[in-house]
Amino acid sequence: MDIQKIHSKVSWRLIPFLVLLFLLAWIDRVNVGFAKLSMLSDLQFSEAVYGLGAGIFFLGYFFFEVPSNLYLQKIGARKTLARITILWGLTSIAMMHVSTPTSFYILRFLLGAFEAGFFPGVMLYLTYWVPASRRGRINGLFMTSFAIAGIIGSPLAGFIMSSMDGVAPYKNWQWLFLIEGIPSVIAGLAVLRYLPDFPRQAKWLSLQEQKALTDDIAREDTRMQKEEKLLHALKSPRLWLCTAVYFCVVSGNATIAFWTPTIVKDIGVVGTMNIGLVSAVPFILGTLAMVFNGMHSDKRGERRLHCAAATLVASIGLSLTGATLGNPTAALAALSLAAIGILAAFPVFWSIPTSFLAGTAAAAGIALINSIGNLAGFVAPSLMGSLKASTGSLAAGLYVVAAFELLASILLLMFFKPRQGS
Repeated sequence: MDIQKIHSKVSWRLIPFLVLLFLLAWIDRVNVGFAKLSMLSDLQFSEAVYGLGAGIFFLGYFFFEVPSNLYLQKIGARKTLARITILWGLTSIAMMHVSTPTSFYILRFLLGAFEAGFFPGVMLYLTYWVPASRRGRINGLFMTSFAIAGIIGSPLAGFIMSSMDGVAPYKNWQWLFLIEGIPSVIAGLAVLRYLPDFPRQAKWLSLQEQKALTDDIAREDTRMQKEEKLLHALKSPRLWLCTAVYFCVVSGNATIAFWTPTIVKDIGVVGTMNIGLVSAVPFILGTLAMVFNGMHSDKRGERRLHCAAATLVASIGLSLTGATLGNPTAALAALSLAAIGILAAFPVFWSIPTSFLAGTAAAAGIALINSIGNLAGFVAPSLMGSLKASTGSLAAGLYVVAAFELLASILLLMFFKPRQGS
């Protein structure tokens, strides 16, 4: 039986649907970046209030991510991903009723709490279906969702806000939260009918295909001697090194996710629709880089250098963005370079921890890396907001985030000992 055909069949069945779910999650997570273009003036919020509210999402992520992933092992991915998707959709809709900084903070925290477990849950879910040797490519395809969200979400948000401006009974940013939250609720209900938990439950695979796939993954897990005990994994320097690297990578991702519309506006682009279209450019290039880096990493069987090179490019791009804010063309080119590096780092990074974790250690370890790493999503936007409020420019914040990306490269190159699959 041709195992490659089975892997291809699994990829075509699962990845497009998972991409759709993450696309919706990412849009609902970062559409506040477009809402702020008019929400701040309507509600009299400061840049610092916005930065804190954008980042507090990740505190909810931090507290609930590990429990969510451990619970996934008990009830299965299908029920877990359905619960997560429906609740974040409802919370995104509720964002239209924000009226005070406190309500803004609470709903952003709840959005993070409800979405917690989705990304690490999918990373864990894919280990049940895809061997480690193919995960760079598969991770790259899956993670195109948040790059695609920048491509689709930016123009879509710009279109909604420009076309719904002045349409009663809501403000344009309220329409944005309502219109973009509804599809997530519908998609969550679809999860219950579409996703099987394990290969043995996939009716679209024959019994022979189910067994061949399960045996292939089991053989590789045995050969790579993955750690399955949680306490042993927690004592592993590799786990905590991955956590530190991911914190640095996410700081850049949160920056371009929440601040690209503002950067584009600051360099002179006028009109929400135009801002949306221009904001999509860095994410288009980042999507291509993400897929290429994942595929090239699989081909070479190497992860560490691919990830370190990407974060180095991100550091250079962010530094140049800060230095060229007065030059629209140069700033957009630099921002695109930053997006290329940041997004290209993700698929190869996530091939590293899943190369040495399995079972309960994988469930908790992946969630731990993601939850602590995503605290950068709280730190970076808050820092950007505070520095912009105090200096009047985004440059200082961009330089700090660039330093985080550079630190990721240093950690990978100097302290991470390469091994099979990494």
